[in-house]
Amino acid sequence: MTKKDEPLLVALVGQPNCGKSTFFNAIAGFKADTGNYPGTTVAITETTVTVRGRKAKVVDLPGTYSLLPADEAEEVTRRYLMTHNVHSIICMVDASVLARSLEFVLEVSELQKPMVVCLNMMDQAVRKGVKIDVKKLEEVLGVKVVPAIATTGKGVKETLEAALFSASVPKMQRYDKDVEEAVQKLIEKMPVTLGANRRYYALRLLEQDEGVEKEVQEKSASLADFAGQTRKALAEMHDWPEDEVLSFHRHAVALSLFEKVATVERREKGDIEHKLDSIVTHGFWGLVIAVIVFALTFSVAFFVGDFIAGLLEEPIDALKDYILPEDSSSFLWCILSGFLSGIEAGVGIVLPYLIPLLLLLSFLEELGYLPRLAFLLDGLMHKVGLHGKSVIPLVLGYGCNVPAIMATRIMENPRDKILTALLIPFVICSARTVVILALVGALFGPLYAFAFYFVNILITGLLSYFLSRLLKGQEGGLLIDVPDYHFPPIAILLKKTWFRIYEFIVSAWPILVLGSLVMSLLQFFRVDSAINHLFEPLTASALGLPEETGVTLFFGFLRKELTLSLLSEALGTEDYLSILSPGQIFTFVTFVLFYIPCLATFTVMKKELGLRLALLSALSSTLVALLCALLVRLGFVVV
Repeated sequence: MTKKDEPLLVALVGQPNCGKSTFFNAIAGFKADTGNYPGTTVAITETTVTVRGRKAKVVDLPGTYSLLPADEAEEVTRRYLMTHNVHSIICMVDASVLARSLEFVLEVSELQKPMVVCLNMMDQAVRKGVKIDVKKLEEVLGVKVVPAIATTGKGVKETLEAALFSASVPKMQRYDKDVEEAVQKLIEKMPVTLGANRRYYALRLLEQDEGVEKEVQEKSASLADFAGQTRKALAEMHDWPEDEVLSFHRHAVALSLFEKVATVERREKGDIEHKLDSIVTHGFWGLVIAVIVFALTFSVAFFVGDFIAGLLEEPIDALKDYILPEDSSSFLWCILSGFLSGIEAGVGIVLPYLIPLLLLLSFLEELGYLPRLAFLLDGLMHKVGLHGKSVIPLVLGYGCNVPAIMATRIMENPRDKILTALLIPFVICSARTVVILALVGALFGPLYAFAFYFVNILITGLLSYFLSRLLKGQEGGLLIDVPDYHFPPIAILLKKTWFRIYEFIVSAWPILVLGSLVMSLLQFFRVDSAINHLFEPLTASALGLPEETGVTLFFGFLRKELTLSLLSEALGTEDYLSILSPGQIFTFVTFVLFYIPCLATFTVMKKELGLRLALLSALSSTLVALLCALLVRLGFVVV
C-alpha cells in the first residue's frame, strides 16, 4: 500500500451526550471495530470510510468533559490526541448548549492540530431558541464549522468532507494580559525536547495538569518548580483557586465567543419536557414509572424472544437431523453434534431474547430515559455502595452477562467499574431465566418464580454493600448530562443494537461453541459417572440432591441453560416431581442461580478485569450459591 493509499486518520471527540456516538454510527453503518486502548480497559471504536475516493479511518474516542483528565477514559482521549499524528480532529458539540461546549472547543484548539467543528443537535438548539451565526463562528475560531442533526443524517457527509479536505489549524484564542504574560514566561524557559507546541504545555502547566507536570518534571525540574510559582502568583493576583485559575479565564473567553456568535430567545416556561421530567425523576413516582417501564421491557423482550425461539426450534432441529450422520455413536457425530449445539445455543436461545432486549434498552437510552434513571437511582445505589451509572450494565445483565460486563466501560471510576462487574454475574440472565421458568414457574406458579427475582435483587444489594466496604478507592460521584427527549430513528436503533450484538458474536459465541464441543467429547468418552462421583460431596452430601445432578452442574459452567437440558437426561425423565421433592428443586435452582459464571462470562471478565478478579468472581459466586442453597435446604427441612 502506497502512502497515498493509506487511510487518513480522523479523531472524533466530544463531550458526553453531544451525539458523537450517533454521528459515528451514522457513518460506520454496520462496519466498526472495537478494542481496548493499549494498557487500559477503555474501549475505542474505529471504522474506515471513503469520501470522494479518499479513504479515512475515523476513531471514536471516549466522551470527555475536558482534556484535563479526571478518569482513565478521559486520559485515553487526551493521550490519543497528543501522541497520534491525526490528519484532522472532528470536534463534536451540542449546539443547544453552545456556551458550555465552546469551552471544550477552546481546549481542543489549544492542541493546534487541524480540526473542524460539528454543530450537532441543531434541531434542539432551534427548539430552545438558540440562533447561531455559523459564518461568524468560523471566522472567530478559524476552522470550518458544519451544522448537523446526526439522528437524521443531516450534515454528516459534509462534516466528513470538511475533516478530510477543509480542516485547518484553529486560531489561538488569547486570554487576559496576566495569563498571557505567565504563558510567555513559561515558554521562554521551555526546553526544545517538549516539542513545537510549547504554548500548549504552558497552558497545561498553568492548569495543573498532572500528566504534563510529570512529563515536564522528568525533562526539566526547574521548569516544573517555576510553573508552580507562576501559577500560584497568578491565582493570588486574581484571588482564585490555584487549580482553577485558567479554567475560569477559559470560561470567560467561551462566554465572550458565545455572545459574539449566538443569540437566545426566551422560551416559554412550563413546557411538556419539564413537566415530564418532574414526574420521571420524582422520588416516588419516578420509581413507580421505572418499575412499570422495565416490567414492560422485560415482558415484551421475553415474549418476543420466546416467540422467535419457538419459530426457530423446528428449522434448527431439521437442520441438525439433516447434517448429523445416522450413527450417533461415531466420533464424527460427536464433533458435529457439539458444534451444532453451540450454534443452536446462540441462534435458538441467547439471540432471540438478547436482540429484542438490547433493542428496547437502546430505545430507552436514545429516548433519554436511562440517563434520567441513573440520576433517579443514584442516591439509592450509593446506599449499597454502587454508582448511578451502574444501573445500565446491571439492567443489560438480565439479557446476557457478557455485554453487561462490556458495558462497564462507561464507568469512569475504576472502583465503580470493578464493583459493578463483580455483581453482574449475580444478575439473572436469560439462560437462568429459562431454568427458573421451567423448574419453578411451570411447576409451582409464577409467584414462586417472581420470588426468586426478588431474593436475587436483595442478595445482590447486600453483596454490593459488603464488597463496596472491601474495595479500596473513593466512591465516585455522579456527573452526567441529561439530554433532551427525542424519538430515535429506527436506523440509529438498529445500528446501536448491532454493535452490541456484534460484541456478543465475536466475544461470547465462540466460547459457547467451544464449550459445546468439550461437552460432547466428554459425553463421547463416557466420563459422566466420573463427573457425578467427583461432585458427590457437593450434590448428595451438601445439597441433598441426587448424585446424577453432578454432571448438570459441571456442564452448567459451559452454558447455564445446559443445567436444564441435561437434567432430564441425567434423571431419565422430564417429570421432575417424580424424582425430586419441591425442596430439592428449589435447592437446585438456587444453586444454579448464583454459582460460578458461565465460561463466556468468565472469559469476558478475564479480558476486562484480569485473571485475578475473574477468579475472585468465580469463587465468591460459588460460595454465595452454596450458602444460599444450604439455607433453602435447611428451610424445607425445618418446615
